[in-house]
Amino acid sequence: MSKPPEDFLSVLNARSQDIFRKIVERYLDTGSPVGSRDLSRMLQTGLSPASVRNVMADLEDLGLIAAPHTSAGRAPTQEGLRFFVDAMLEVGSVNESERSQIAKQIEGQHRGQVEDVLTEASQLLSGLSQGAGVVIATKADMVLRHIEFVRLDSTRAMAIMVGQDGQVENRIMDIPPGLTASALTQAGNYLAHHVVGRTIAEARKVLAEQRAEQRAELDELTQKLVDAGIATLSQPSATSQPTVIVRGRANLLNDAMASDDLLRMRQLFDELESKEGLLDLLGDAEKAQGVRIFIGSENKLFSLSGSSVILSPYKDANDKVVGVLGVIGPTRLNYARIVPVVDYTANVITAMMARKR
Repeated sequence: MSKPPEDFLSVLNARSQDIFRKIVERYLDTGSPVGSRDLSRMLQTGLSPASVRNVMADLEDLGLIAAPHTSAGRAPTQEGLRFFVDAMLEVGSVNESERSQIAKQIEGQHRGQVEDVLTEASQLLSGLSQGAGVVIATKADMVLRHIEFVRLDSTRAMAIMVGQDGQVENRIMDIPPGLTASALTQAGNYLAHHVVGRTIAEARKVLAEQRAEQRAELDELTQKLVDAGIATLSQPSATSQPTVIVRGRANLLNDAMASDDLLRMRQLFDELESKEGLLDLLGDAEKAQGVRIFIGSENKLFSLSGSSVILSPYKDANDKVVGVLGVIGPTRLNYARIVPVVDYTANVITAMMARKR
């Protein structure tokens, strides 16, 4: 288990912190380890390479840096990166140009469906980070704008449900033998009267509470169809699994090809597509306060690829967390720049979701 940042801070003096910071910054900038001679030139204190090596040995003993392969230089370990991010990272702010770009591209989708907005956000984050932009969204309970029944044959009908956001769901249902066209229309009108403007969950509750009223209003066959319609509403949606949108995969695959991690990166994309572990990630987001950073093996979904992931939750009009968005990239991501970009993008999405109410 990693030590908390304060434990490392208590044993690192100013010189050790300065050298460690330089090692991490060089790694984040170039992806390469750095040796004592180069570090000596980078420092303002005039330390000799021998003195720098002594400090590096202490940092290595603490598990903060290591020599990759047979390199003479040192690079931060996963634990070292975690310590740097938690205790030493100086997060910048989103500059005015990027704010304008984010707002313009996302708000340009304000008349589109929610998924169009999220796809644009994923593409945008990929472009700004040179990593992969990712959005993982729950399927919100549809607010119904329209519902009707269409007969398919003598024993089956299709329930067509249209949400206020334009989402359409079609569900096949059995109908009572001998049902007339007028009864089919009456049942559809009855359901529409009670469910339009409500979520599917709210509609089920209202209809269940009005069973006595239904019996007084509807004949027996129509009542059976309404019951079948209620049962249809109760079925889990075929699209209830989280939506996953990934843009900029090529950025990661190109980086992986340079580091022989191509297979692991492909496995990561396969896991994202299969949606394994996504509900856990969304659950973590609901508890999170703002941006979360996972490095390497800290999150089981991304551990295989050894990636770093920066994620921020976004909310719907009811202030409920309904998804996360962010960036997947190598562990040498530019955290100081990408963290505020992800946070700002999540805020823009949240504001837009509130206006779509």
